Amino acid sequence: MLTNSLVLGAAGSGFNGGDILFQLFMFIILLALLKKFAWGPLMGIMQQREEHIAGEIQAAEESRTEAKKLLEEQRNLLKEARTEAQGLIENAKKQGDVQREEIIAAARTESERIKESAKLEIEQQKEQAVAAIRAQVASLSVLIASKVIEKELSAADQEKLINEYIQEAGEKR
Repeated sequence: MLTNSLVLGAAGSGFNGGDILFQLFMFIILLALLKKFAWGPLMGIMQQREEHIAGEIQAAEESRTEAKKLLEEQRNLLKEARTEAQGLIENAKKQGDVQREEIIAAARTESERIKESAKLEIEQQKEQAVAAIRAQVASLSVLIASKVIEKELSAADQEKLINEYIQEAGEKR
């Protein structure tokens, strides 16, 4: 038994080129089959995945560019709105200033008109008062003259009489 197992062991440990060639041939066939049925579809799927990712990156880049463009447009619109609002505010201020000046000018004109009217009224009242005084002086003069004619007076009596009539005229007024 020992000899049989030695013979078998010796036979199994020898170099068998046929087995190696068969295994090499089978390995090459396995590689060809893997390349045809596994590696090809796997590479196709990987190629599709790569194209899909590239498309997504391109779409994201376009979206980013579009968003940047829209943001810039919004900023420009906001800037224009601010400029327009500032212009409206300035215009309103100028219009307010103009209206204020018009109101002040109208008030001054009205004040001058009222003042001139008051001056005219005062002048008329003054003229009426002077006319009334002249009328009283004339009537007093006539009265004095008639009394002087009625009696002949000395210079002291005449002065006393004139003072009495002047005082009397002041009381009537």
